[in-house]
Amino acid sequence: IGIYAFDELWKISRFVYYGLLALQHRGQETCGIATLDREGLHSYTSSGVADRVFNEETLTNLPGWAGIGHVSPQLPSEGELQPVVVADPVKLAFCFNGKLLNADVLAKELGIIEASEAEVFAKLLSRLLTRLDPMEAAAAAMEKALGAYSFVALTERGEMIAARDPSGLKPLVIGSFGFDYGVVASESSAIDVVGAEFKADVEPGEAYVFTPYSIERRRLFKPKPRYCAFEYVYFARPDSIINERSIYEVRIKIGERLAKEHPVEADVVIGVPETAIPFAMAYSNVTKVPIAMGFVRTGPHVRSAIKPTQFERLVGVQLKLNPIRSAIKGKRIVLIDDSVVRGNTTKNTVTLMRNKLGVKEVHVRIGSPRLIAQCPFGVEVPSRDELIAAHLNDEEVAAVVGADSFHWLSLEGLIEAIGVCKENLCLGCFTGEYQIDEMCRR
Repeated sequence: IGIYAFDELWKISRFVYYGLLALQHRGQETCGIATLDREGLHSYTSSGVADRVFNEETLTNLPGWAGIGHVSPQLPSEGELQPVVVADPVKLAFCFNGKLLNADVLAKELGIIEASEAEVFAKLLSRLLTRLDPMEAAAAAMEKALGAYSFVALTERGEMIAARDPSGLKPLVIGSFGFDYGVVASESSAIDVVGAEFKADVEPGEAYVFTPYSIERRRLFKPKPRYCAFEYVYFARPDSIINERSIYEVRIKIGERLAKEHPVEADVVIGVPETAIPFAMAYSNVTKVPIAMGFVRTGPHVRSAIKPTQFERLVGVQLKLNPIRSAIKGKRIVLIDDSVVRGNTTKNTVTLMRNKLGVKEVHVRIGSPRLIAQCPFGVEVPSRDELIAAHLNDEEVAAVVGADSFHWLSLEGLIEAIGVCKENLCLGCFTGEYQIDEMCRR
């Protein structure tokens, strides 16, 4: 997230913090904020979630009218904390969401011995800013930086630069609070939370430059949309709008299509909180099987599929769900989830329902196609060897997790629910086919 106020009286770090809280579901391992005032750039980064990292003291020590922030699912050992701050020679803070595929090549060109992708990109931009204006520097950096990404940078000179690569794989939206401040963020829900009004998506290949006197918008590259389909299924909040699509409405359509593709006789529909709840609502509406609240989270907001180690994933599974016995006990259940990666969460949930609650039947329905491939663009998907859908058919998966039946949404069903033509979606994690060369071509 990046927020740029047009009045120096704003204490913007608090609003950046609120924005990070709204984006916390996108990563819980590290977070950070950088701000700008007349004294220059200030930054604070740490491992942990935003509401534990930041407090009154840390936010007070981040003065300024402009600020950027970042949350990450990566441990500090896997990459530096963001925002990164470089002075090479233009001093700037930099947040990056995505994957830089030619980081090694750029590092060698820049004479950098060891650096992460974000630091390489930041130093590239810093050097370009010595001879180009901010918009031209962004264009030149993106011309060299191949991959799929969005970024926001805050310079010590008083500029905030935000851009999205031509594929648009990583979401970026823009909003404003009247004439007081502008804001960019990965999701529109973060714009809502900071009290601003969502305006539009930053288009693929588009950039914005904020200065104390203006906001400049420019298309730097021809759009070649390859929107990430998994954003609609899993990553984004249901109250967000991404690529002109309401995430909630897409998930309702997914549930409707799932019901048409894989109906089953049952007593109750249960959605795994929270992502799968809209799927379950729509599935119930179509099949006329009553829906019930079947589970309550018992710990902090843990998304077990993106925890970094197997042990922590298993802990996350145990923290994740506690059943409401009266809604489930002794019944035939349709259990709906957004996706299945390794199958650990599903297996533990089905085992819990059978052994402790004595359900008669468990029929698992998944609101996405079979996940069969890793993502080369920065989404943390395990290797193919660990993906249960890559090796087993529906009947075999049902046997492994202990369900009476198990079915995924079809690829065609997902495309129809999203409402974007197939050519403009990245479906590689479901098909194993990525258009890497085409997505990197400027």
